[in-house]
Order: sequence, then structure tokens, then C-alpha cells
Amino acid sequence: MNTKPQVLVIDDDAVVGRSFDRVLSRKGYEVSTALTGEEGLKDIESTEYDVVFTDIKMPGMDGLEVAERIKAKCPWTPVVVITGYGTIENEAKASVLGVSGFVDKPLTPEIIESITLKALQEPVVARPAGNETEVTPEPTPAEVIGGLRKAGIFAKNVGLFFAAPLIALGYVIALPFVGVYMMVKLGKEAIDEKRKT
Repeated sequence: MNTKPQVLVIDDDAVVGRSFDRVLSRKGYEVSTALTGEEGLKDIESTEYDVVFTDIKMPGMDGLEVAERIKAKCPWTPVVVITGYGTIENEAKASVLGVSGFVDKPLTPEIIESITLKALQEPVVARPAGNETEVTPEPTPAEVIGGLRKAGIFAKNVGLFFAAPLIALGYVIALPFVGVYMMVKLGKEAIDEKRKT
């Protein structure tokens, strides 16, 4: 079993592939190269790469299409677009595709090493597990209490919603009696006042 990080470089310029190989193989990576997008996609069918670099301008399939196909098939694989034709439009398209980086040529050994490390350390979509069923994490005590509190508030609101018409009906029924009582009380007080004078 190979434990070295697997890197694929797709570029129609063989010098670029050799540069990646020279820099990264000394750092413990295993580098494969492909000269076309089609060849690179074929390699991905047989090997699981930890990071893929693709040139943007190549004959046939361009790097953005290569990145799109890789992300559709293996969304967990970081893809870095390298180019000598950097434009805002291309960067925007690459960003929408979910690429891990966009690097302009010429590439120095330091740039190659740093962009590879950055791509490998970036959080990506998790790989699907073999035949394992998805495990839902247990809620924390705070989440349980928060959920119970929300359920309690909801139950209270529902109770008030159904009780409100009954409370209103009680007021409607009681109001005439309260009104009569108040009139009798005020009348009695007025009579008592008159008798005193």
C-alpha cells in the first residue's frame, strides 16, 4: 500500500510536469503527469489522487472542464488550476467549480510546494464510506436542553392559541354581570352619600 501523497499534474507542457515531479518527489510525494485533459481523467479512473493540478489552456479539453469533471466525480479531491492566462473571468469560473486554488505561471519551487500543502490541508467534501451506514452524532446535553426548551415554548404557545377564544368568551359572558355589579355598587354609594347630607 502506497502511503505517499499522490499528485497528478495535467499540462500539455511536459516541462511543467517535470518541474512538479522534481520539487515534490524530494518532499515525499508521488507525482504522475498527463499531457491532456482526457489522459488525466483516464488516470483518475484507476488512481485515487490526493491533489490534482491542471493547466487551464490545453488542446482539446481545457483545464476548467477538467476541473469540473473531476469535482463532479470526486468532489473530495482538491483541484488547483495553473495558468499563464489568468483572468478574473477564469478565476470566477474556477471558484464556482470549487477548485482549491488558482496559480499563475511561472511557477517557482516554493510556489509549487506551498500550493500543494495548502490544497492538501484545505477542508474538502468528505469521501463517501464504503457500505457503512451514516452515523448521526449524539446531541450534546446543551442541544437536548435547548430542544426541550423550544418544545416547551411551542407547547405553551399552542395552549395559549387554543385557550384564547375560551378566555375571550369568558370575558364576554362575565362583562354584563360585572357591569350590573358596578352600577349597583355605584348607585348604593350615591344613595348612602345622599342620606348623609
